[in-house]
Amino acid sequence: MTGGAGQSGSGTDEQDWDDVASDVLKMVGKQVKRWRERAGLTQAELGRAIGYGEEQVSSVERGRRPPRPEFLDGADEALGADGILSEFKEDVERAKLPKKVRDLAKLEAEAVEMGAYCSHNIQGLLQTEEYTHALFRMRRPLLDEEEIERYVSARMARQEIFQRWPAPILSFVQEEVTLRRPIGGTMVLRRQLERMLEIGQLRNVEIQVMPTHREDHAGMGGEFRLLEPRNGPKVGHVEVQRFSRVITDRKEVRTLEAQYGIIRAQALTPQESLAYIEKVLGET
Repeated sequence: MTGGAGQSGSGTDEQDWDDVASDVLKMVGKQVKRWRERAGLTQAELGRAIGYGEEQVSSVERGRRPPRPEFLDGADEALGADGILSEFKEDVERAKLPKKVRDLAKLEAEAVEMGAYCSHNIQGLLQTEEYTHALFRMRRPLLDEEEIERYVSARMARQEIFQRWPAPILSFVQEEVTLRRPIGGTMVLRRQLERMLEIGQLRNVEIQVMPTHREDHAGMGGEFRLLEPRNGPKVGHVEVQRFSRVITDRKEVRTLEAQYGIIRAQALTPQESLAYIEKVLGET
C-alpha cells in the first residue's frame, strides 16, 4: 500500500474494521464484565476507579468500543485480575487494525524484499508520527479523532519492519515534490526529512529521489509497490483514492518490475538522494 491516508479497496474503512474486530472486542468486553461482577462493582464504580465514564465502560463491555491499553491496565488492577485483562492489549490492538492494514502488515511481515514508488506524499513506512497524523487529519470525508489515532497507531506499528532480522531489502523512490510539500507545517516536514536521512543510513535501505525536471519518467502511471515474500512469488500493490488492489498475475507483476527498474535508473542514486534530502532540509 502507498503512503496515502488510509484508503481501502472494499468500500468503507469502518466496515473493514467492524467485521474483523467484532468477535475479539465482544470477547474482551465479556471478560471485563465478568471480572467486574466478580468484584461486586457497578459500571459506574469501575469507571470512577479507573478514570472513565459509566457509558465508556458499558461500551467496552458490549464490544462496541475498543478499550485503550490504560483502560485494560486500570481495570486489571482495580478488579484484581492478576494480569489477565492486561494481556488482552495486544489482541485489541491487532483487532483495531482495518482489514486492509492487517493484510498489508502480513505481506510486509513475510517480505524479504520490497520496493515502493511514491509520488504524492512520503511513503508510509518512512513517515514520522506527526506527518502521518497530519495526513489523516486532512482526509475527506473527515475522520473522527478515534479513527485518526487508530490509523496512526497501525501505520507506526508497521515500521517494526526496520527492526526485523534477517533484515529485508527495502528501497523507496520518492518524487522530489514530496520532499517539499509542507504537510503538517514546516517543522513537521523538517522532522520528516530528518527521519528519512536517519532511515537512509540503514544498510538494508535505499532511498532515491526522482527529480521533477526529468523529461522521461516511467512512473507517470501512478505509484505502486512490489513485495517478495519469503515463500511465494512476488506480488504488486497499487492504490488510488479509496480502492486498492494486490496484483498476483505474473505478467502484470513483471510489468511493474520492469517499470520499477527503469524508475530507479532514472532517479538520483541513493548517495545523491541523501545529499539532496539534506539540501532540502537546509532550505526548509
